[in-house]
Amino acid sequence: MSDPAPHLLIVDDDERIRQLLARFLKKNGFLVSAARDAAHARRLLAGLEFDMIIMDVMMPGEDGITLTNDLRRRMATPILLLTARGETDDRISGLEAGADDYLAKPFEPRELLLRINAILRRMPDRDGAAAEVPKVLHLGQVRYDINRGELWQGQDLVRLTATEAQLMRLFAARPGEPIARAQLVEDLGRATGRDGGPAQDRAVDVQITRLRRKIEADPKQPRYLQTVRGAGYMLAPD
Repeated sequence: MSDPAPHLLIVDDDERIRQLLARFLKKNGFLVSAARDAAHARRLLAGLEFDMIIMDVMMPGEDGITLTNDLRRRMATPILLLTARGETDDRISGLEAGADDYLAKPFEPRELLLRINAILRRMPDRDGAAAEVPKVLHLGQVRYDINRGELWQGQDLVRLTATEAQLMRLFAARPGEPIARAQLVEDLGRATGRDGGPAQDRAVDVQITRLRRKIEADPKQPRYLQTVRGAGYMLAPD
């Protein structure tokens, strides 16, 4: 029996864009629901589960960044933000709020499709995980189950976004070894169709800061997710 098609939620106040995106994504095998604003999106999210949210930043009333920040406190559903071209501050604010990726308008539909598939691939694959022998990294009061891609604090599962989950997999595969920013940019898929540079480095820094808040007792003085001067970042488990 084949897996069900991923269910996407489009949130955009422009009806024409909603219809165009829905038609394109359905044609490419996705289930699609659409919301005209943040309030409409909340009602849909209260009754349905989605595999990803594609959301415009600039909306009347509650904007996409504010909604992203609120949703991230309650769910780990991947969020891809659609931003105005050149609005670097909006993109960084979106990542800080918990978005997994961003795409500048106007964009090619095929690039949107590539980014959606890249994010979905980064989500933890739980098929057959229960049959595997656990392999765990200990980070003080936190532990990371490598096989399941899960972060735990005591008996509580720590919610990770798709990007945070991917970062943990990258670091867990190379414990005690620094990984350069440029390599992280490439592995996270944020360099697709873009030049490198300070904006991409800053995006990685934002993701690291968010992840430290979930790992470290004192994120301002990291013990386990360290900055290695001139070399990048390194996971240093117990």
